Amino acid sequence: MDPRILDRLRCPVCGDPLAEATAGTARALRCPRRHSFDFARQGYVNLLAGRTPHAGDSAEMVAARADFLAAGHYAPVATALADAARQVLHRPGNTGSSGHPLVVDAGAGTGWYLAAVLAALPDAVGLALDVAKPALRRAARAHPRAAAALADTWQRLPLADGSTTVLLNVFAPRNGAEFHRVLDPTGALLVVTPAGEHLAELVGPLDLLRVDPAKADRVAGSLGGHFTEESSTVHRARLDLTRTEVATLVGMGPSAWHADPARLAERIAALPEPVTATLAVRLGVHRPHATG
Repeated sequence: MDPRILDRLRCPVCGDPLAEATAGTARALRCPRRHSFDFARQGYVNLLAGRTPHAGDSAEMVAARADFLAAGHYAPVATALADAARQVLHRPGNTGSSGHPLVVDAGAGTGWYLAAVLAALPDAVGLALDVAKPALRRAARAHPRAAAALADTWQRLPLADGSTTVLLNVFAPRNGAEFHRVLDPTGALLVVTPAGEHLAELVGPLDLLRVDPAKADRVAGSLGGHFTEESSTVHRARLDLTRTEVATLVGMGPSAWHADPARLAERIAALPEPVTATLAVRLGVHRPHATG
């Protein structure tokens, strides 16, 4: 593992620093108290402290997401994140960390957004955190300056205090207290959530889950007491999709847990091609409150 990333990892059991150890072909991270965490053969390291109550996205959902993102449909989201991350690093007084800022994606999925941000930040290194093993198998090879770790973002994050310069949170749960702990005081949390009109053209015809009208308030509530929203922008784009791409889009999101596959296929088959939909997301830039 890149030492610029390893230096900022901490044992999820005791909080001590971690070091890489090998025994034959097996690799692991170990702390001075001998807590050990194995690398999977696909390249990610398991930094769970005990069992997690949920397994995250299924292999089918991850494959759908990888296909859809690779086609570039959500490129405006990646561009907005990269631009915001650059602005964070270029602020006067930003300390980074030893000249190599750490970008952490909490709930990273396949690592696609993290890779886009790292491509725009040549001096930065990255860490993808997720609880879904199928996603981490892809995230581990998403970018040469990134590592991937199995971690439950609802629990204590396996990172040192103030170790992270930019924290990404894209369509993922938010742990305000832990996000605040691991962020450098000069860093920022970038949160992407669906805006009200996101995929609105598909909601009725396909009976999809609707965007919660109180989404912004819920985000603020999950971060309240730890962060102040510095700015908020809505990014929109028109999507022209095939029916196959619509099926992939639905399959990678939360509606995949609720839709009846046969009924959904019938509804998608009835759509005229190309299928037009609106990409609309809200990007909030949040600054951590001072401690003490």
